[in-house]
Parts: sequence; C-alpha cells; structure tokens
Amino acid sequence: MRTRRCEPLGGFDGNTNGRPRVRARHTRRVTATEIDDYLAGLDEPKRGMLEQLRRSIRDVVPDAEECISYGMPAFKVHGKTVAGFAAFRNHLSYLPHSGSVLPALAADLAGYEATKGSLHFPVDQPVPPSLVTKLVTARLRELDLR
Repeated sequence: MRTRRCEPLGGFDGNTNGRPRVRARHTRRVTATEIDDYLAGLDEPKRGMLEQLRRSIRDVVPDAEECISYGMPAFKVHGKTVAGFAAFRNHLSYLPHSGSVLPALAADLAGYEATKGSLHFPVDQPVPPSLVTKLVTARLRELDLR
C-alpha cells in the first residue's frame, strides 16, 4: 500500500538527470477500508488490540476523519491530527502527534514505556479506554478543539 503522494514543485533539484523536485505528503486521506487493510495485515493479538484502540479513539472523536499519517493509521479533527496507532515487532504504539501530551500525562502513564512522541504497550494488553480518553482529550485541548 502506498502511503505517500508526491507532487511536483516545479523547477529542478539540481541533479544532473533533470528530474523535478517533489515534496512528500506525510498525511493523506484514506477510506476506512485502507485502515481495515492495515489491521488485516497484522497477526493476532496485535490486530485485536489495535482494533480496540481504534474503537476507543472513535468513541472520543466520533466525527474524526481517518487518514494515514507517516504510514500509520491516524485520526484528524478539523484538519489536525489528534491520534494514531501502529504495530511494531515487539510492541504496539499510541501516537498523540504531539511532543507535549505524554509528558503532561506522565502520572497516568506510569508503567508504560514511552518516547517523546509515542506510548508503547504490550501486544497482548489493551490501553484502557479511560486512558485513551485522557490522551485524546489532552491533544484536543492542546489544539483548542474541545
């Protein structure tokens, strides 16, 4: 599945073959079917855990637009990415698309591994819906969308 769409910017990039410069789009609109396809490509229990996470996010932002952002499923509200998720070899991730959401909820995230931009959780343990609500709400508040 292609996750980036490139557009010519005009001019040339200075290389000798004269190809036009392009800018990658890191977010693109997709149908829910493409997100379903992403999930269908995963083995259990990863698929089930991410489907549950998807439902929990959808419960908080039912009118959000689903998209692919940086190759991973995400949700947008008023054109702003507010949440995402992804599967990796040894863990699953919730992605707030902000470097300040996770530090702001540090007390609630005790026991989870995290980087500045992603919350890691085991492939066989879901993120509690109440925590998903806090994470998404914090991002909405940050964007002044709540």
